[in-house]
Amino acid sequence: MANEGKRIRAAREGIDADKLYPISDAVKLIKERAKAKFDETIEISMNLGVDPRHADQMVRGVCNLPNGSGRTVRVAVFARGPKADEAKAAGADIVGAEELFETVNGGTIEFDRCIATPDMMGLVGRLGKVLGPRGLMPNPRVGTVTMDVKSAVEAAKGGAVEFRVEKAGIVHAGIGKASFGEDKLVENIKAFADAVSKAKPSGAKGTYIQRIAVSSTMGPGVKVDPSSVLNG
Repeated sequence: MANEGKRIRAAREGIDADKLYPISDAVKLIKERAKAKFDETIEISMNLGVDPRHADQMVRGVCNLPNGSGRTVRVAVFARGPKADEAKAAGADIVGAEELFETVNGGTIEFDRCIATPDMMGLVGRLGKVLGPRGLMPNPRVGTVTMDVKSAVEAAKGGAVEFRVEKAGIVHAGIGKASFGEDKLVENIKAFADAVSKAKPSGAKGTYIQRIAVSSTMGPGVKVDPSSVLNG
C-alpha cells in the first residue's frame, strides 16, 4: 500500500489540480503517467447540467470513435435466418434466437454488446432484468435494434462507444488506449464530446457540459478546458 501511495503521488506531480488544461496538454500529461504493465485505457468523464431522474433530461447515444477504442469487443446478435447469417459474416461472436435467450436468461453473458433485429425484441425484451442493469439491452436509439445487422456489428467491432448519463449527471467512457498517439486520442475525445453535446436533451437548463476530465486506468485525473474540446 505504501508503494501504491508513492506511485500515485509521483504520478500527480506536475499536475495542477485547479487548472483547466487544453485537451492536447491534458492528453500529453496522462500518457506520460500511464506506466502500468498493461495498455491502460484512456477515459473521459463529463459532468452534465442535467437531472436524469426526469425523462426529458436523459442523455443517451452512441459515438463511432474515428480511431477505434482499442478494445476487443465481443458482440452478440439476436437474429434468425438470413439476418443471423449476415451477423456471422460481419464478425459477430455469438448469434442465436431461443437458444441464446436461454443461455443469457441462465446468467451466462459472454459479450460486451448486444444487437437484435426488431422481430426479436419480443423475446429479448424478456431479458430486461438481466441485460438492463449491465447496459446491454438493445435500443433503437443507439442503433442496436436494427435490420442492418452488418453495419451494427461492424460499428461495434470498430469502436462504437455507447454512453448513458448516470444518476449524478455524469457520462464516462473509455475512448482509447495509452498506446495510441496523442493526436488520435484528441480526435477520439473531441468526437465523443461532440456526440454527447449533440445528445443534449430538451429539458436541459443552464450550462449543459459543465466539467470534463481525462485519466488513464491507473493514473490521476486531469481537468480539461471544455472550450478546447468543443470548439475546434
